[in-house]
Amino acid sequence: MTDVFKTVIPLLVLFCGMLQGQGLDHLCEQDSQTSWSQKRSGLQNALRVFESKSSARVAFLGGSISYNPGWRDSVMQYLQHRFPDTEFDFIAVGIPSMGSTPGAFRFERDVLRHGRIDLLFEEAAVNDFTNGRSTQEQVRAMEGIVRHARASNPIMDIVFMYFVDPDKIDTYRANDVPLVIKNHEKVAMHYNIPSINLAREVTDRMDAGEFTWADDFKDLHPSPFGHGIYARSIICFLENAWEKTIRSEKSVRTHPLPDKLDRYSYDAGRMIEVTPEMVTEGWKYDPNWIPLDGANTRPNYTHVPMLIGNEPDSLLKFRFKGTAVGIAVASGPDAGVIEYRIDDEPWKVQDLLTKWSGGLHLPWFYTLDGELDEGNHLLEIRLKKQIQADHSGNTCRIRYFYVNE
Repeated sequence: MTDVFKTVIPLLVLFCGMLQGQGLDHLCEQDSQTSWSQKRSGLQNALRVFESKSSARVAFLGGSISYNPGWRDSVMQYLQHRFPDTEFDFIAVGIPSMGSTPGAFRFERDVLRHGRIDLLFEEAAVNDFTNGRSTQEQVRAMEGIVRHARASNPIMDIVFMYFVDPDKIDTYRANDVPLVIKNHEKVAMHYNIPSINLAREVTDRMDAGEFTWADDFKDLHPSPFGHGIYARSIICFLENAWEKTIRSEKSVRTHPLPDKLDRYSYDAGRMIEVTPEMVTEGWKYDPNWIPLDGANTRPNYTHVPMLIGNEPDSLLKFRFKGTAVGIAVASGPDAGVIEYRIDDEPWKVQDLLTKWSGGLHLPWFYTLDGELDEGNHLLEIRLKKQIQADHSGNTCRIRYFYVNE
């Protein structure tokens, strides 16, 4: 492996060599025939827009690996240098701990509100696994993102990325494929979406002795070295995809929208911010909530409106229209247990405390029902009467309701 990816160097210096024709071919030559990526429908539309338009918009949707500086900044630099006559609007909407379900329901607010998206990078494989999302939930959410994206812009190109974590390494070394990657690939194949399997690449290259997890990559939140691996792979994938695009084809192509994999996919997801009008007896509205217990918070979950309940049996009612409903909460050390029902059905129980809540008011999305009939519904929520033995409190803090309309 070349020294350039064993140290942190300014990407601008690297790109100067690339632009002079001295670096990029060499760096990407081994990627032309690997099993680490799938081109599928390709990225022709993005190329045509970037070559012919004066402006373009690229979005990065994902969790903390997309939120943190690193590979994303390098890809942005590459695009700016690859297409110097195009003014790029980069939409960085990675949020730590967020997987595909939050991505599907915040897609309209965080991505589409910026305007027409020409190229979307989507990653959720680490958080979907870590957060314990079911196979059904993963497929509904990833499919929802794709269909919502393509409904807004039928020529939008999309790339799925699968980042690495220790569990994925162990699964590949056991000659299997991680279930979360199988689920995401099911959506990618159905919609003919390109994908980059960085989890498999990192595992293969470690097994080949190129680098180690402990000394080089270090963590699922990669070291600068690890981000360099990601950046190189993604940039080479883009370069190879565009190099093989038929140059005589100047027009963009509308992406077909096949039948749904799951009739309840979250393709019309949206979030609804809490308001004072939602308050009922026993609940309160805080327009600028901040924690008083010293626990940490995440962006967009402090100094924001919260609907707060901590009185047992106090009933909160939320009327909505759609096939799915959930609550996005700040799950902190005092998170409790709620009971809920929809349309007078039997009461169900949902524990709001996560294994990470001890020192963090963690943003968490709880889908309370994802298979409702289309039409109007009533969600009712109340706190359980007694604090559970393993809980320090019995509080519910709602940042958003979310629905699939």
